[in-house]
Amino acid sequence: MSFFKKLVSKTKTEVDDKFLNAIREPVRFIFIIAGIYFLLYFLEINSTLLNHVLKGLLIFDLFWMIYNIITEFEDYVYRFLGKFGKASRELASFLIKITKVFVVTVGVVALLQDWGINVTGFLASLGLGGLAFALAAKDTAANIFGGIAILTDNIFKIGEWVKIGSAEGIVEDIGMRTTKIRAFDKRLIVVPNSVIANSDVENFSRRDRRRIMMRLGLTYDTTLETMEKILNEIRKTLLEHPDIHNDPILIYFDEYQDSSLSIFCYFFTKTAVWDDYLKIREDVNFKIKEIVEKNGASFAFPSNSLYIETPVRIENV
Repeated sequence: MSFFKKLVSKTKTEVDDKFLNAIREPVRFIFIIAGIYFLLYFLEINSTLLNHVLKGLLIFDLFWMIYNIITEFEDYVYRFLGKFGKASRELASFLIKITKVFVVTVGVVALLQDWGINVTGFLASLGLGGLAFALAAKDTAANIFGGIAILTDNIFKIGEWVKIGSAEGIVEDIGMRTTKIRAFDKRLIVVPNSVIANSDVENFSRRDRRRIMMRLGLTYDTTLETMEKILNEIRKTLLEHPDIHNDPILIYFDEYQDSSLSIFCYFFTKTAVWDDYLKIREDVNFKIKEIVEKNGASFAFPSNSLYIETPVRIENV
């Protein structure tokens, strides 16, 4: 084995090193089994029991080698799936454990078969037991598959702003069973992955823009000329604003309201980041206020006018 160790140490990849580490001990054990076999052969000892033991040791050695290979290369699985977040690492751990359990189970069944033990009934009982276990753990299984769905569909990632039903906030952790969301009032909301898989998920962080929609109310003494000038200046300001999308920009005098002449404003910022969006909206509000005041107009507010009728005095003639 030292020869092969020197040989693989000269290569640039570590795959052959890991493979050699995985099979080193099982290969040594094969030589021990071969030594026992040849010793029995030369001593002319022929026993059914010893033959079963030797075959059992070979079966054990084969599955030991497979188990070691899985163990040695599990870092590659973690490294690959770990790029997708913590949930991916948990998925990798889950898949590796399931694979190891499968290898051990197949190895035990092969040993039992070699010893002439009928494993059909044993497997049938395992099937019934597995069914009972599945029924008892169906919620856990649903959560695990929900976590896999979140990972494979790339619904959201840690740090993104999402809304799932009544739960809204920043994703803090994505586990195999639950997802943790930090609400904006700093509450921690834990949502089962099975609920997420069957719910409408709104991912606000995946937007490339944010909408600004508002109404401006000007007083009824605003002249037609002043109104047209204010509308044109607001449109021009938004078109020239570096942080506002040019399409669409909708600025229209659209309604006569009870206390005001209403201007409908509808446009989008170029960012979806909450803090930056608020700064842009504040800047736009300042500019609009400046335009209205510069043109001698005033913002309206809810008000009522009271008209008092003067009674007419009729004098006697």
